[in-house]
Amino acid sequence: MPSVIAVKNLKKAFGAFKAVDGISFTVQKAECFGLLGPNGAGKTSTIRMLYGYSPISDGELYLFDQRIRSEWRAVKNRIGICQQEDNLDPDLSVRDNLLTYARYFNLTAADARATTDRLLDFFALDNRAKTTIRELSGGMKRRLVLARSLINNPDLLILDEPTTGLDPQSRHQVWERLEELKNGGLTILLTTHYMEEAARLCDRLVIMNQGRILVEGQPQELIRQYVGREIIEIAPFDPELLTCLQNRGLYFETFGQRLVIHNQADVGLFAALSEVFGGRRCTLRPATLEDVFLHLTGRELRE
Repeated sequence: MPSVIAVKNLKKAFGAFKAVDGISFTVQKAECFGLLGPNGAGKTSTIRMLYGYSPISDGELYLFDQRIRSEWRAVKNRIGICQQEDNLDPDLSVRDNLLTYARYFNLTAADARATTDRLLDFFALDNRAKTTIRELSGGMKRRLVLARSLINNPDLLILDEPTTGLDPQSRHQVWERLEELKNGGLTILLTTHYMEEAARLCDRLVIMNQGRILVEGQPQELIRQYVGREIIEIAPFDPELLTCLQNRGLYFETFGQRLVIHNQADVGLFAALSEVFGGRRCTLRPATLEDVFLHLTGRELRE
């Protein structure tokens, strides 16, 4: 099956700094593919090369089997882009923001109106069609930016942190719409700092760090491979416990006063630890994609 995106040894340098350092991956039709990583990992630099905003330093990038370097004009009308910023026109109404944007794609007036009405209904903004941007909530603005990215009926939707800053209700509403779009055959490339979002939406993903890809795979497979099915947390913990865990061959990490044990196959371990430390100090929970992310990229802040 031809890939929608094919990235081959892609690089982006700013002087001596390598923002993207030779990454490769493919994205198939109707797939949601995630780019995850801490700040400075190279996600946004990769995204900007994908939609033609930033030139490629080295490597190859193909969209719909066409080479970006030489055939960008042939593919740009097949792409929808939802950037991090809510760069809507504050002087226009919700409806006029979409109608004005439709002109960039040479839609007829009738097609622009029909598509605008359909998208306003799909994102539950039809009752706000005449409202100015200044009157919208943050969640409404993000839904409108998403609607705008679909005005040209794209074959590929690029989402750069689409739900940043949204409350839980608005975030879940956006997720539901994105799931409907994916189920309808739309290919999605997603960057996000919300691990729950990536686990829910992505069929496959990569985790990047310092410009390189650390791992690639399906979310649940990565969880099982790198942290196991369950996590035991103890806080605070006694230092002598570390020797006991080492003797049993169990993998663990410490973060301040917190001890995290993963990949544990000893079904009686939690019960034994609970007897010693009590229920309030020792907890058992399912492993998550966030555990994988922190395990691979570390827990230090990236400014």
